[in-house]
Amino acid sequence: MQLLYYLQQPWPWYVSGLSIAGIMLILAWQGKPFGFSSNLRTICSIAGAGKVASFFSFDRKSQYWNLLFLAGTIAGGFISQQWLSSGKPLQLSADTIHDLQQLHITFNGQMLPAQLGWTVLLTGGFLVGLGSRYAGGCTSGHAISGLSNLQWPSLIAVTGFFTGGLLMTHLIFPLIF
Repeated sequence: MQLLYYLQQPWPWYVSGLSIAGIMLILAWQGKPFGFSSNLRTICSIAGAGKVASFFSFDRKSQYWNLLFLAGTIAGGFISQQWLSSGKPLQLSADTIHDLQQLHITFNGQMLPAQLGWTVLLTGGFLVGLGSRYAGGCTSGHAISGLSNLQWPSLIAVTGFFTGGLLMTHLIFPLIF
């Protein structure tokens, strides 16, 4: 029971940092780039999209490791939610809660405030997916893998991600809500 109690507590930031660094070293050692958005291309290729667009015609078997990583991520999230959750409300800083209140969003301790709803989540997810495809990769691929490999296009993409996030947070989001 002591281990379960420990697993249910928030972990320090450096645990994630060291884990990501370890995964990046293993992937670099094996010559595999990291990024989740490439899974979308692989899934579409498996579904037969290569018959419609040449972009999806590639050696998808070389990407099965990434699909396993995706499946493990989903399984890990499910396990942590179902059996490792402490049941306590999500902890946000007082400043964040205050900022949400100024936007007329009530923080209820959950991941999805009622005022945002599923429509906003789906629209945001669609736009993130579209942006990931347009940028040639997602934030994890560019910021973690691309920057650690000193790739110039990743620096440009990450700068765009952060600029877009700041514009959304400070200009567009307040207009919507």
